[in-house]
Amino acid sequence: MTPSATILAFGGGGFAMEPDNPLLDDFLLSLAARRRGVGDRPRICFVPTASGDAEVYVDRFVEAFAERAETSSLRLFHLSELETVDLRALVLAQDVIHVGGGSTANLLALWRLHGLDEILREALAAGVVLSGVSAGMNCWFESSVTDSFGPLAALDDGLGFLAGSACPHYDGEPERQPTYTQLIGAGVLPAGYAADDGCALLFRDGELVEAVSSRPEARAFRVHLSDDGSDVVESALPVIYLG
Repeated sequence: MTPSATILAFGGGGFAMEPDNPLLDDFLLSLAARRRGVGDRPRICFVPTASGDAEVYVDRFVEAFAERAETSSLRLFHLSELETVDLRALVLAQDVIHVGGGSTANLLALWRLHGLDEILREALAAGVVLSGVSAGMNCWFESSVTDSFGPLAALDDGLGFLAGSACPHYDGEPERQPTYTQLIGAGVLPAGYAADDGCALLFRDGELVEAVSSRPEARAFRVHLSDDGSDVVESALPVIYLG
């Protein structure tokens, strides 16, 4: 049977933002469990490129997941590690690739230089779950709102594994919502998805399956133009609270 192409896009939350609330991380591991036999520990690899491979970020990841999964990290800024690592073999051996936050633009540039973008496309087709928070949400879409260049702006250079645009931190940063709706209204960005901190969007084969959250009040929206193109519409999506 052909595996589903599965992506879990976090608007915010997870181990780095909510260290005392593991609900989204637990949900992510539940997706990985479908690829493993009973009793087998899932394999999850953290990709902290967007943060410049910040050591503290990797340490927090290991602390959050090591008791429940086989953890590894892929650090493109550590040249000595790359000399001994087969990127394709490492990625395809995982059940989950989880991408951290930071600069979306820097992440995309470095991945393409190393050919990681095409390896991830292959992994997605092979059934490896792709996930990530903030920049790790943005990267999977065609375009997004990012602060990679300073003030929030449109970025139309995403991987395009998911159609449309993305906006994380919809309730977490005051300028996210007005910037995203303005860019869609002006036709700078195509319609897309916005997710609050603590909310994640699950896609299979390019289609949204469900939205889940670690907080009862976390929301998600499909943001698009009205039928006549005169207004921007925020269509609220049903969100399943995992608590």
